[in-house]
Amino acid sequence: MKMNKEKFELAKARACMSSKDIIAAGVPKGTLCAAMNTSKEVRPETIGKIAKALAVDVTEIID
Repeated sequence: MKMNKEKFELAKARACMSSKDIIAAGVPKGTLCAAMNTSKEVRPETIGKIAKALAVDVTEIID
């Protein structure tokens, strides 16, 4: 799965969260950085953790 960076940034803005907040919610920094790199595939459970931290459905942040 690939995370859509624009959709991710919109979800962060709606949730009033920074990347630090997502990391504090339990997503490792390296994992978040890798997911934000749009050329890399990310495991579904990783996208799920990011979506859960943002309180959005996973379909809102993937391509």
